[in-house]
Amino acid sequence: FCLMAVPGKVAASRLPPLPTVGEIIKLFRLKAQKQLSQNFLLDLRLTDKIVRQAGKLKNTHVCEVGPGPGGITRSILSAGVKQLLLIEKDARFIPGLQMLSEAAPGKVHIVHGDILTYKMEKAFPKHLKKNWEDEPPDIHIIGNLPFSVSTPLIIKWLENVSKKDGPFIYGRTQMTLTFQKEVAERLTANPGGKQRSRLSIMSQHLCTVENCFVIPGQAFVPKPEVDVAVVHFTPLVQPKIQQPFELVEKVVRSVFQFRRKYCFRGLETLFPESGRLKRTEQLMMTANVDPTLRPFQLSMSQFRNLCDTYRKMCDEDPGLFVYNYRQELRQKKRRNLLESTSELEQTEEEN
Repeated sequence: FCLMAVPGKVAASRLPPLPTVGEIIKLFRLKAQKQLSQNFLLDLRLTDKIVRQAGKLKNTHVCEVGPGPGGITRSILSAGVKQLLLIEKDARFIPGLQMLSEAAPGKVHIVHGDILTYKMEKAFPKHLKKNWEDEPPDIHIIGNLPFSVSTPLIIKWLENVSKKDGPFIYGRTQMTLTFQKEVAERLTANPGGKQRSRLSIMSQHLCTVENCFVIPGQAFVPKPEVDVAVVHFTPLVQPKIQQPFELVEKVVRSVFQFRRKYCFRGLETLFPESGRLKRTEQLMMTANVDPTLRPFQLSMSQFRNLCDTYRKMCDEDPGLFVYNYRQELRQKKRRNLLESTSELEQTEEEN
């Protein structure tokens, strides 16, 4: 369901006196739920700092993901936004957010729902749409994401960037989000870095990714076991790998499947057992990639060459893209199990 702020005079940037975030937590008896990996940020100096990383927000439209008790929400409203969409899954936080809504009449729209299923294509007015080649639209996504949802959500949004749908139907919408420090390091890792991973390639080939600053764990309530980093994303006009999202993800996932081994070992899993060695050699030779490099040593241009070459091989053999290495492995194990069971039964009969 949706709750809409009562229309009225446009609120000034400065909010009227309100209970502190800590007081709202006490008032509504809010407690962070461990199973939802919730951590509250109560220090408004830090929430202001997060919001500043998004850039100038005056008269812009903002979607905040998982506002919780509303710490970052206050900082967004204080930045003078035109409209603020709040998407909160946990119903316990709605009454506290409604208080903020009433303090900024006409500005806040609260949705009780799950960001993973919410249709972002209809979240903002149509007149805000810009061409992909233009400057980013006056739309921002901001969120202190629960750890459990951060990685699947950013992968979903990167796919949206690739297809120019979801929140990116309006243009190159910018995102300012929190992640576990280690995840943020993966998102921004350079070739050769120990944190270089699938996330590094998938995010950097589609966006400019900036690791803004780190928030120590003790700033949150309850204190998580890790520090948190704020990451800013701006979609690129041209992706660095111009292939469909699913194809890029399949190649990148295969390469990093055996992270500590040579990249040749991971790329083998793109091909059926019959002719695997020959086709892997063909892929690496055509893409001009040294088979003895480790996955984290590969540059973005080498990943681009691999994806482009694999695409050509898929065009020549339409059944290749749907090939699934793990499925073949499971079938092989099942066959071996049936054969060994049959042999055992035969031996027992002979005995």
